[in-house]
Amino acid sequence: MGYRKLGRTSSQRKAMLRDLTTDLIINERIQTTEARAKELRSVVEKMITLGKRGDLHARRLAASYIRREVATSTDEEGNETDVFALQKLFDDVAPRYADRQGGYTRIMKVGPRRGDGAPVVVIELV
Repeated sequence: MGYRKLGRTSSQRKAMLRDLTTDLIINERIQTTEARAKELRSVVEKMITLGKRGDLHARRLAASYIRREVATSTDEEGNETDVFALQKLFDDVAPRYADRQGGYTRIMKVGPRRGDGAPVVVIELV
């Protein structure tokens, strides 16, 4: 198989990756285990590529994957507005990488997790 199963059934794995992708788009930085981050990286890169395309079909494909969660975004004047994660992806995140050909995420190791010793990393948007 070409992907990690992460100890879950396929529906559980897809739901977890959808949640992590939405959280990474909203917060732009999350802490998770190394295996989850490596799987999440490919999904997030595909979503940002869809955001860079920006047409209606790309927006619908991304909307079918990303959860409908509210993200707080600030404009140039410092005013805070509530937008959905999909809107933040297409309006804020994707234009940032207009001249970049992939490699939108960075994984930095933090250390072992207390309790089970799983390797913990921070994955963030570059």
